[in-house]
Amino acid sequence: MTIKLQGDVEQGEIIGLEDLEKPLIFEEKIVVINDNNETDQDQESTGSIGMVLLCTFVAVCGSFEFGSCVGYSAPTQSAIREDLNLSIAEYSMFGSILTIGAMLGAITSGRIADFIGRKGAMRMSACFCITGWLAVFFSRGPFSLDVGRILTGYGIGVFSYVVPIFIAEIAPKNLRGGLTTLNQLMIVTGSSTAFLIGSVITWRGLALTGLVPCIFLLVGLCFVPESPRWLAKVGLQKEFRVALQKLRGKDADVTREAAEIQVYLENLQALPKAKLLNLFESKYIRSVIIGVALMVFQQFGGINGIGFYASETFASAGLSSAKIGTIAYACIQIPITMLGAILMDKSGRRPLMMISSTGTFLGSFLAGTSFFLKGQGLLLEWVPILTIAGVLIYVSAFSIGMGAVPWVIMSEIFPINIKGIAGSLVVLVNWSGAWAVSFTFNFLMDWSSSGTFLVYSGFSVLTVLYVAKFVPETKGKTLEEIQKSINS
Repeated sequence: MTIKLQGDVEQGEIIGLEDLEKPLIFEEKIVVINDNNETDQDQESTGSIGMVLLCTFVAVCGSFEFGSCVGYSAPTQSAIREDLNLSIAEYSMFGSILTIGAMLGAITSGRIADFIGRKGAMRMSACFCITGWLAVFFSRGPFSLDVGRILTGYGIGVFSYVVPIFIAEIAPKNLRGGLTTLNQLMIVTGSSTAFLIGSVITWRGLALTGLVPCIFLLVGLCFVPESPRWLAKVGLQKEFRVALQKLRGKDADVTREAAEIQVYLENLQALPKAKLLNLFESKYIRSVIIGVALMVFQQFGGINGIGFYASETFASAGLSSAKIGTIAYACIQIPITMLGAILMDKSGRRPLMMISSTGTFLGSFLAGTSFFLKGQGLLLEWVPILTIAGVLIYVSAFSIGMGAVPWVIMSEIFPINIKGIAGSLVVLVNWSGAWAVSFTFNFLMDWSSSGTFLVYSGFSVLTVLYVAKFVPETKGKTLEEIQKSINS
């Protein structure tokens, strides 16, 4: 699953940490106006970025772990079912229960990161993932498999929040956007790596490879400072200044940035706390509907079913070596994701989502057509080619737009005072949809392989129509302009 959030501060609005208590924040831009009407961002000294880069490298080991967990089930399905004699229902539960653990991790991640710190939360997540992978490795039946899977799911649910927020909090303003994009890239890289390695080693061996990023993370955290913003928030003023100085370099002047952070936190404390019922007020309901609807369309387009069980899908289509399709799937994700990040601020949100959804429709329709031809005994030599072409078109189109853009839209359409609670609701809907799709995929494929992909293609068509009719363009607009567009 591709996840991305972005926060903006426009026209004097200030986004606080509480507004970020939801998974996967991608970018946060804070602009402070000086007395001479120049932005502080223009005057900021980058200082020494060596420690910032080290912190980022350590943190994105958690993002890589996220991708490794998501990509694990695709290349291992047939081997695990054969070795442990699992039914389709048992393996579907194993594959999908990851999302339940992640849902729990995402819900609790903000509180955990505030209570034990960003580094503490990452350490805890790594320990959950290590325990989960060892449970999978030593499994002799479905129970220990499921326990291990839900533990890794919980770990990546916390990672999904704490990694990008840690990077956003330690990076200088002029580097924040570029460094936080590494989070998404490393998730995709981890997933692709699991696909590739899983094609050549056993499923137990692949489980052990999941330990590697956790070990790197635990060791690396011993050499990097805690988030200065968190230290300031909990009142550790001395440690706050030491950490900030360490990040910016021993000769850098951090007085101005330290003052900004203190003002930032004071404004955060002054914000009113929104409640769930506030989301149903007339001035907010349209934004909430748009955010929830985009997550429903993102998930029910089938990405987690197709991604979790790609290898078995290729085998069902009669591909002589399902590994070929799996490797192609893995290789295509990374460059397409990078292209999508470049296009997002160039082409706009709406066009990218509509083009992406059109591509997922085409990919699903081709895959569905291939299974229909197989069922009718027609053009059998074309069935594997159409299937792999359909799946690759689907994942390429999804990666370029529908994977990331709905998260960006979500972060832009909610007013600042409801961002936290609205974001939590939308994240819950997203993970719930991910579970539903990943759990039902194998059952739907048993019912009708062609019908499954045609259902997904139908959701893609609905996505295009919904975006065209109801979703505003948010590129280059202030919060006030976006709200006016939604409520007009």
